[in-house]
Amino acid sequence: MDIPESLPLAADLIARFEALVPPGRALTELADVAPFLIEQRDLFKGRTRLVMRPSSVEEVSAILALASETRTPVVPQGGNTGLVGGQVPRSDAEIVLSLSLMDRIRDVDAVGRTMTVDAGVVLQRVQEAADAAGLFFPLSLGSEGSCQIGGNLASNAGGTGVLAYGNSRDLCLGVEAVLPSGEVFHGLRRLRKDNRGYDLRNLLVGSEGTLGIITGAVLKLYPKPAGREVAYVGLATPEAALRLLTRAEHEAGHQLTAFEIMPRIGIEFTVRHTQGARDPLAAPHAWYVLVEISSGRSAEEARISMESILEGAFEAGDIEDAAVAQSIADARTFWRMREEMSWAQKPEGGSIKHDVSVPVALVPEFLERANAAVLAAIPGARLVSFGHLGDGNIHYNVSQPVGADKDAFLARWSEINGLVHAIVAELGGSFSAEHGIGQLKRDELARTKEPVEMALMRGVKAVFDPFGIMNPGKVL
Repeated sequence: MDIPESLPLAADLIARFEALVPPGRALTELADVAPFLIEQRDLFKGRTRLVMRPSSVEEVSAILALASETRTPVVPQGGNTGLVGGQVPRSDAEIVLSLSLMDRIRDVDAVGRTMTVDAGVVLQRVQEAADAAGLFFPLSLGSEGSCQIGGNLASNAGGTGVLAYGNSRDLCLGVEAVLPSGEVFHGLRRLRKDNRGYDLRNLLVGSEGTLGIITGAVLKLYPKPAGREVAYVGLATPEAALRLLTRAEHEAGHQLTAFEIMPRIGIEFTVRHTQGARDPLAAPHAWYVLVEISSGRSAEEARISMESILEGAFEAGDIEDAAVAQSIADARTFWRMREEMSWAQKPEGGSIKHDVSVPVALVPEFLERANAAVLAAIPGARLVSFGHLGDGNIHYNVSQPVGADKDAFLARWSEINGLVHAIVAELGGSFSAEHGIGQLKRDELARTKEPVEMALMRGVKAVFDPFGIMNPGKVL
């Protein structure tokens, strides 16, 4: 839902907003505002004259009430780690509302295995607080040292633990949110079962700040694994990786907590550009898989399960080599190869990104067809296809040919997206698996969603946000 082009915020209106927060919490100087206008891929250049940094739900409520009264567009922003431009303001008529100062851990209920937090709490702090209570919060992302839980929920972030624990939506029992009118939705419920009508929590989770601003959440915690084994496996094909996945699921069941696939070229990029990174296997392989087994009973059980899986896969000829972490440091080294792969592509020049999902059984077919289509369009393109094979989510990234002109290559972004996403659609998949829609994929959403779905989404938006002030130009 776009709003008409508006004039920049007037000085008197800025003053009214500034009066709603303590001194120093409203930023107007260019140098202070600048960090809130950039995003990691440099695809969108933000514009605003005002960044508001409330520290309480009451302040957020007052800001949105004034925004509603004056029809001022508001762009919520968490840790500013989004990859589709959902957190970037688009004009000087918009204000940024940063949740970074709302960073209290309100409560940890060890018996009920829940944690209640402000939206601005950094994900890593949530993980650490759960660990200190003898529990475990399974959401894990490459940006966990800076992303915030409110943004994770607003974008329904996925990560490496989806196979066993689900997306952010599945890890949230309740939310507190401020609606565009300034009214507060008090939904911080710790109930595992609550069938009282429509689930407004699940409308707000994944809405990317277009329906309201999540200010707090009740998160699910889990018993801390008693033992964890991590293996780094070399194999020849995605089909072999799929057979290994099937074997691991059958033998380990819910104890299989991660299954990540990586191509050889991604390993080479990571070793080349990440200080201290190394390939744990002696010889190169066409593909690699990172397998994690977590046992609630003992380290011995996790080890026996991993050994059984790998021995069976060797005997079947599905894997060529494997290394099992012998220490926590080894496990971190293995995981680092996967986590740094996204950033290791940047020094190689332009990269056209895709965040897609297809049914797990069709991942090899997707890779074969997408590779053929992309290489026919751009001979010499370097294909870095990696991600969460266990849930069918592949980050299908296309790095420019060696020596190619970066700007000319990136100018073909939409063309290559079209080729890849057409194959995804034919396979019954999604062109947005875990990164959201934001600005980047808004128009494609409108083109590809069924008309009845788009009409229902616009209807929901109109009910929550009748003046169209919440994160305009994003999603719809």
